[in-house]
Amino acid sequence: MAAGGVFSGVNPASHASEIGKQAVAADAKLIVTNGTIYEKVKDLGLPIILLGEERIEKGSAIYWEELLKAADKANVDLNHDPVQQSDLCALPFSSGTTGMSKGVMLTHKNVVANLCSTLFSVPKEMIGHVTTLGLMPFFHIYGITGICCATLKNKGKVVVMSRYELRTFLHALITYEVNFAPIVPPIILALVKNPIVDEFDLGKLKLRAIMTAAAPLAPEILNAFEKKFPGVQVQEAYGLTEHSCITLTHGDPSQEHGGVAKRNSVGFILPNIEVKFIDPETGRSLPKNTPGEICVRSQCVMQGYYKNDEETQQTVDDEGWLHTGDIGYIDDDGDVFVVDRIKELIKFKGFQVAPAELEAILLSHPLIEDVAVVPLPDEEAGEIPAACVVMNKKAKESEEDIMNFVGANVAQYKRIRAVYFMDTIPKSPSGKIMRRLLKDKIMDKIKVNNKEARILL
Repeated sequence: MAAGGVFSGVNPASHASEIGKQAVAADAKLIVTNGTIYEKVKDLGLPIILLGEERIEKGSAIYWEELLKAADKANVDLNHDPVQQSDLCALPFSSGTTGMSKGVMLTHKNVVANLCSTLFSVPKEMIGHVTTLGLMPFFHIYGITGICCATLKNKGKVVVMSRYELRTFLHALITYEVNFAPIVPPIILALVKNPIVDEFDLGKLKLRAIMTAAAPLAPEILNAFEKKFPGVQVQEAYGLTEHSCITLTHGDPSQEHGGVAKRNSVGFILPNIEVKFIDPETGRSLPKNTPGEICVRSQCVMQGYYKNDEETQQTVDDEGWLHTGDIGYIDDDGDVFVVDRIKELIKFKGFQVAPAELEAILLSHPLIEDVAVVPLPDEEAGEIPAACVVMNKKAKESEEDIMNFVGANVAQYKRIRAVYFMDTIPKSPSGKIMRRLLKDKIMDKIKVNNKEARILL
């Protein structure tokens, strides 16, 4: 970024074809990866720099250490144009309701503005003394701005974990004296319920606060966490890629009710950020305590979706308001609560899964006639993608066959977790899938099955 490059991270768990699609969509010029992922990117026709100590048959790729040595030997002064505030620095990809990933154009000014708003409440005595757990993926805006950039701004340290495993997670917290951990609700659930936690002496923890974002945190899980980890502050935050990351967070300059947000709210409106709540149908601004679509305006708002003016215009209006697609309200004390989503994205363990993308894959099956993908609640994952499928009368495929068909074409987190065979997919007169009706039907069926199981027992 400092040299003027634009970073576009991709999930290493993605299928090779998905990585290839993003490389094309981003007009990538260079790939930086490690030996583990090399096989997925070696045939993309781009220069590759390899990080880490693992040595492989790397073809035309070059190791980072080799590049540095070559630069030293060349002894050439490299000049480049000064980086401007308006220059792009990051192009993270955010899934859309159409199922097509969109590159979010963020400038240096966008990210710096977000950091200034987000970090205003960090006490001066903590500057240079915060050790953050770097577990959240750095290809996600949560990791880019919320961990990497925020830690650099605050002169702190990041303890980087390459992947999540509960024992390793707890060991890192204790061994490296982590005092701040940005995580997601599924990890909090594990900390509350998994017996592995009892293997560790929690009295050795130096943890002062956790931040949870990317998915809702159930009130009962919050209560259980606070009982098991007394003294650890739980900060629920709200943000989105199109706003450079955090939009609403725990602290407040006015120090309302002690400067700490109410339980199960996503915090206060940050400095230098405007938020309004509108009627999604009329666009009319709504008063306090009235749920409406959350709209945001600030210097953090993206420049637009890369090479996608149509989606940009649908998301950011002529007055600069970013329409989030989320429903929420602000109460009399200035606390903001998120209550629902307009957008149809499914949040699986904090990852965004677009139903339309999965539907397109399912409809490529020769014996599937119609399909709809809906979210179902799940205690561990938050939500899971479930497929409602209309099969050809000659089909003999099982639920497992359908799940495997999708799984062969997508990343692990995008896989279908449940399949329901149906005669028809309910749709509105305009042809739109009636997802809520489908979800309600499935939930009713699950309740009946659970009741019958209890009677049998």
